[in-house]
Amino acid sequence: MVRMKDLLHDDLVIDEIAATDKPGVIRELAAHVRAAGKVADADELVRVLTERESLGSTGIGDGVAIPHGKLTAITDMVVAFGRSRKGVDFQSLDSKPAHLFFLLVTPVDKPGDHLKTLARISRILKNPVLRDNLMHAAHGHDLQRLICEEDGKYPHK
Repeated sequence: MVRMKDLLHDDLVIDEIAATDKPGVIRELAAHVRAAGKVADADELVRVLTERESLGSTGIGDGVAIPHGKLTAITDMVVAFGRSRKGVDFQSLDSKPAHLFFLLVTPVDKPGDHLKTLARISRILKNPVLRDNLMHAAHGHDLQRLICEEDGKYPHK
């Protein structure tokens, strides 16, 4: 399994998401991933993520959302992270605003990697101390460091 330190680089972290609604967050994350050169078509990524959201919100509660999907046009997994101190209504399971957003996109032909990484992200963000630290971190590189440090606490198989 790939470690967060191998996937989540500074150019894939948004200190403060500007969007104020769910579609805006998805568009902003997709544009950021496109700007980092990880996907060629931000609109296609938005379509895939929105399609997945239509099946049920990826807002898992505790201020966390993990929009995710699969693309045929990529060969490597993509992980990005964004924070909204104000919070965004993401139709989360607990009906509370989401503040911490992990974007996960995997190649269509790697469903096992998709599920393993999704589970890993969920596990990392179950730690309330990490969530609090992420909300109070000053810069994007601090966000990335905190996530990678937490990921390092768990075995990689």
